[in-house]
Amino acid sequence: MTREDFNRLCQAGTVLLDGATGSNLMKAGMPRGCCAEAWVLEHPQALTALQRAYFEAGSQILYAPTFQAQPLALKKAGLDGKTEEVNAKLAALTRSAAPGALVAGDLTTLAADLDSYDEQYTDQMVALYRRQIRGLIDGGADLLIAETLLYPLEAEAVCMAAELEGAGAVMYTFTMQPDGSLFSGREAGPVLRELEKAGAAAVGFNCVAAGADTPGLVSRLRRYVRGPLICKPNAGVPVVGPSGLAEYPMGPEEFAAIGADCKKMGAALLGGCCGTDPGYIRRLKEAIG
Repeated sequence: MTREDFNRLCQAGTVLLDGATGSNLMKAGMPRGCCAEAWVLEHPQALTALQRAYFEAGSQILYAPTFQAQPLALKKAGLDGKTEEVNAKLAALTRSAAPGALVAGDLTTLAADLDSYDEQYTDQMVALYRRQIRGLIDGGADLLIAETLLYPLEAEAVCMAAELEGAGAVMYTFTMQPDGSLFSGREAGPVLRELEKAGAAAVGFNCVAAGADTPGLVSRLRRYVRGPLICKPNAGVPVVGPSGLAEYPMGPEEFAAIGADCKKMGAALLGGCCGTDPGYIRRLKEAIG
C-alpha cells in the first residue's frame, strides 16, 4: 500500500483500527511473561479468533502480533536467527484471520533492549528494524505501524529502515502525556510534524489513558498535523486487579463516546489500546456512525 493509497482510504471516511492484543491473548491462556510471538505461533487459533472478532466488529486495519518481534527481544526465546521468518508467519496468520482487512506489520520501542538512545545507536536500531520489516513485507503486510514509541530517534530509525527495505505506507504513534509531551521530554506536535514531512502516512498516539482530556489532546496535535491523525487510547487508567494484572475500568460506552469526540476534533483513525476488546470497537463504530 502506497502513501497515496492510504490517503484515499482515509478520505473515504473514518478508519477503524483494532484494539488490544496481548491482554486478550492472556485471557485466552497465554502465560504472563512469555514470548508472545512464539506462543501465538504455537496457538494460532487464539490469535485468529481474536482478529476475526475485531474485523467483524468493524476494524479495517488489523495489527499483526509482531509487537516485540525484533532480534534483541526474540533472542530471549532463542528465535533471533529466525526474525524474518517469525514476522512473515505472523503477518500471514493475521491475513488468514480476516482476508478482507488490511494488515499492519507492528513495530515498537526498543527501550527494553538498548542501553541508550544516543545517535551512535541509530545504525543498530535501523539494522534491528530492517530485519523485522523485511519479514513483515515477505509475509504480505499491507503497511507498517510503529507504535508505543518513546523517542524520536526510534521513529527516525523506522523511517530509514522502511525506506531501505522498500516499504510502502508507514504509520507512527507515540505514547505520551495528556498534555502532548513525550516521555523523552519533547513536545509531541513538532515531532509528529517532522515525521509527516519525512513521509509518514499517518501519525498520532496510542497507549494513553482515555479520559475527558483526550479530545483536547487530539485538538492540540491537530494544530501541527496536516494529514491523517491516529487516536488509539487505553480504556482509562489501569488499576491492579485481584490477579495482580492491570485492569482497565472504562467500559465500551464511555470509551466510544470519547472516541466520537476525538473524531470531531480531527482524528481520522480510531481504535483502542490496552484494556479494549472487540466489543469496544463495535461500540465505537456505532458511536461514530
